Amino acid sequence: MATVTVALTRQRNFILATLLALAAGSWGVLAWQSYTGPSPSASGGTASLLTMGMAIPLFMGMWVAMMAAMMFPTAAPMTLMFARVQSSRRDAGKPYVPTAFFVTAYLALWGAAGVLAFFTATLIGRLADQSPWLLTNGPRITGGIIILAGLYQLSPLKAVCLRTCRSPVSFILNHWREGRRGSMVMGVQHAAYCLGCCWLLFVLLFPLGIMNLAAMGVITALIFAEKSTPWGMRIANWLGVGLVVFGIVVAVLPSSLPGGTMMMSM
Repeated sequence: MATVTVALTRQRNFILATLLALAAGSWGVLAWQSYTGPSPSASGGTASLLTMGMAIPLFMGMWVAMMAAMMFPTAAPMTLMFARVQSSRRDAGKPYVPTAFFVTAYLALWGAAGVLAFFTATLIGRLADQSPWLLTNGPRITGGIIILAGLYQLSPLKAVCLRTCRSPVSFILNHWREGRRGSMVMGVQHAAYCLGCCWLLFVLLFPLGIMNLAAMGVITALIFAEKSTPWGMRIANWLGVGLVVFGIVVAVLPSSLPGGTMMMSM
C-alpha cells in the first residue's frame, strides 16, 4: 500500500511539475513574442489591429501558448484527478489511459476556439473598415463588450460552468467514459466547461490587445481565483458587477481604459 501511495505521489508531482513548466515556458514565449513579434499597423486595417498583424499560423501558435500559460495552472486539479483515477485502474489490473490523451483533447478544443476567434476578429475588423458608424462608436462598443462580459459573469450558465470546473470529483462522477476515445471526449467536455466559464474574459483581450501581457496576467489571476479559491463563486459575481460598472464608465469616458484600446484606435 505504501509503495502504491509513493508511486501516486511521484506521478502527481511529475504531472503537476510538467503542467507548471509548460505554463511557465508559454509565458516566456508570449513575453518574447510581445517584444519581438509583428506590431499591429493601422495601414493593415482594423483586422490587423485586432489580430496584432499576425497571419493565422503565427496567431494559432501564440493562441495555444496563451491558453497553456493561462489555463494549465487552473486545469491542473482536474488533470491530476484524471491521472489519479487512471493510475488506480492500472494498479487494479484494469484498462487505463495515459493522461496525455485527456490533455491533448483539452487543448484541441481551445485550439478550435482560437481558429474561430481569428476569423471572427478578421470579419469584425473588415466590417469596421467599411462602416463609419463602427469606427466612430469604437469606444462605446468596447464599453458594451465589457458590460456584456460582466453580465455573463452573473448568468446561470457561467455559474454552472464554474461549479463544474471547481469540482474535479463531480466531473469524474458525472462524465466518466471508458477507453482512449472516451478520455478524449472527457478532455473536450472539460475544455467546454472551461471555455464556457472564461470565454468572454478572453474576448476582452481583443480590444485590450491580444498580446497585452498585463491584461493577460490580470485575467489569469482572476480565472485562478474563481476556480481555485474558497471564495471563487463570490469573486465571479463581484467581478461581474465590477465589469458592468467599468464598462459603463468606458462607454462614457473612453480615456478611462488603461493603456488605451484597439477599439479606440479605429
